[in-house]
Amino acid sequence: MNTQDAAPGGGPDRTPRHVAIIMDGNGRWATERGYPRGEGHRRGVEAVKRTVKAAIELRIATLTIFSFSSENWRRPRTEVDDLMGLMKHFIRRDLEELHREGVRIRVIGSTERVDPELLQLIEHAKERTASNAKIDLVIAFNYGSRDEIAAAARRLATRVQAGTLAPSEITVESFGAALDTAGIPDPDLLIRTSGELRLSNFLLWQSAYTELVFLDVYWPEFGRAHLEEAIRSYCGRQRRFGGLSGRVAR
Repeated sequence: MNTQDAAPGGGPDRTPRHVAIIMDGNGRWATERGYPRGEGHRRGVEAVKRTVKAAIELRIATLTIFSFSSENWRRPRTEVDDLMGLMKHFIRRDLEELHREGVRIRVIGSTERVDPELLQLIEHAKERTASNAKIDLVIAFNYGSRDEIAAAARRLATRVQAGTLAPSEITVESFGAALDTAGIPDPDLLIRTSGELRLSNFLLWQSAYTELVFLDVYWPEFGRAHLEEAIRSYCGRQRRFGGLSGRVAR
């Protein structure tokens, strides 16, 4: 669990190491401008590219984006197909550029219901960028936090049943190691766009002490200035992790 406010490179500033983003508002952005919802999702992909570039420049070590939730399957089939197609297009078109920029791609979420062609592309993207170290881009795809937590509980229960794990050995640390995000630090800062004020089943376990920033901007409009605005808000806060601030403690 990450409990430090230091910058990724160990500098004196308080740049968050790990920023997570709920990229919300693509459909509403499009509807308000008379575009089909699919156009909003396409513009959202461009916002992802801008944000990855800005995160690299700002020395953020890990960027996690919520690209497709396990609840998104409830949307109209045409929109789901469009979102799946955009994921394929993003990997095919932008993978080599991301690789040159030193981006390591990681993907969390279930593979259930995802078509084999897209799964192959995801595996290729992970393998192609596995040795990169400038920034980790974690894509939450077909992801739901409650499903993730339930799956982790099943993994641990199976080990208990097999006799390889005692119930007393189930700790916060061992449970965290059973999650999709094992090995990834908890987010320091979580941003949600579009003005909505909820987490929508995203990184519920991991965000126990995460600073939350809600921005009244649709995701297709998001850029470096908005990321910097969120980081400024983060830097103005005192992270106590259940304790007291230094000033109060003294």
